[in-house]
Amino acid sequence: MHGESRGTGMESKINREEALDLLKKYNKEPFHIQHGLTVEGVMRWFAGEAGYGDEEEYWGITGLLHDIDFELYPEEHCIKAPELLREAGVGEDMIYSICSHGYGLCCDVEPKHEMEKILFAVDELTGLIGAAARMRPSKSVMDMEVSSLKKKFKDKRFAAGCSRDVIRQGAERLGWELNELFEKTIEAMRSCEAQIQEAMEKLETTMN
Repeated sequence: MHGESRGTGMESKINREEALDLLKKYNKEPFHIQHGLTVEGVMRWFAGEAGYGDEEEYWGITGLLHDIDFELYPEEHCIKAPELLREAGVGEDMIYSICSHGYGLCCDVEPKHEMEKILFAVDELTGLIGAAARMRPSKSVMDMEVSSLKKKFKDKRFAAGCSRDVIRQGAERLGWELNELFEKTIEAMRSCEAQIQEAMEKLETTMN
C-alpha cells in the first residue's frame, strides 16, 4: 500500500519558513493565504489525532502548500503545482500528497495514504466551516456546534462554492460518518484559530 511503503518516511524537504515564503510568492490574496494557514493547522491537529505525531511537519506543510498554484493558475490547479514545487526543492512524496487533494476534480492523482485522504476530506470542509463561522456573532469556531454546521451543509445556497460531494466522498474514503468528520474538523480549526488570526494581522500590517 502507498502509505505503508513510505512508513514513517514522510519527511518534508522544505522547512516551514521556506514553505510560507513559497506560498506568499504565488499567492497575494489574504483569503488564499488564510486558507493555506487554516488547512496547515487542521492537518497538524489531525497528524496528532491519527497517531502520526512524528510526521506533523510533513502533514502541516502539505496543508500549507496544497493550493500553491490556485491563485495564478486556476485552470491548471494541481497540474502546474508540481513544477512550482520542484523548483523550490519540495520532495516527490509531498508533491504527490499535494496533488492528490484534486483527485477526480482536476487531476488523477489518487489519495492513498491516510494523510492524503484527510487532506482531501477537510479542504472544502474548512471553507464551509470558515464561512459559517463568519456568520456567527462571535465570528469564531470556538462556539460552533456540529448541529449548526449540518444545517449550513444541507443549505446548498450557503457557501455554494464548497462542494458537498467532495466532503461526502472524503468522509467515505476515510470510512467516517459525516458527523465524525464535522466534529473533528471543527475541533482542529479551534486548535489553530487564534494563531491564524495573529498571523493574518501581522501579514496585513506588512502589506499596508
